[in-house]
Amino acid sequence: MKNRTDGKPFTLDTLDRNILRELQIDATPSLERLAKKVGGSKTSVWNRIHRLEQNGVILRRAAVLDPVQVGLPETFFISIRTSQHNATWLEKFIAIIHDMPEILEAHRLAGETDYMLKVHVASTREFDDFYKRLVAGIDLYNVTSNLSMEVLKSETALPI
Repeated sequence: MKNRTDGKPFTLDTLDRNILRELQIDATPSLERLAKKVGGSKTSVWNRIHRLEQNGVILRRAAVLDPVQVGLPETFFISIRTSQHNATWLEKFIAIIHDMPEILEAHRLAGETDYMLKVHVASTREFDDFYKRLVAGIDLYNVTSNLSMEVLKSETALPI
């Protein structure tokens, strides 16, 4: 799969959008069933899915798991501020967060907070262990952790 590097979004027509909407909800239906739902032929739908994958629109197909059911019920959001904004520090930070499977999302932000991490763990004790590993690995100016008390909305489908 290749990712577009020209900074421009891929041009999608109505059939592409219909295919993507359906696949975001459920990526497991047969090609025949998907084609019927979106109003295309099996061949055209297959060709479009292949093209969308090749152009980096579809990044991957994956199962969405319930964190509680797999023993990871605690979600923490970590706000990080750093006093270092150089390439060496950033490369080290990226290596560390990629090496920590508890981190599901990591964002570089504009504003007072430099980075935001979303972390899933089994318990607050496990989070404490995670936190100690994180701060031992790299110099951070300020770290604030927040425990999610309840998920009010969680979607994986983009509003296309």
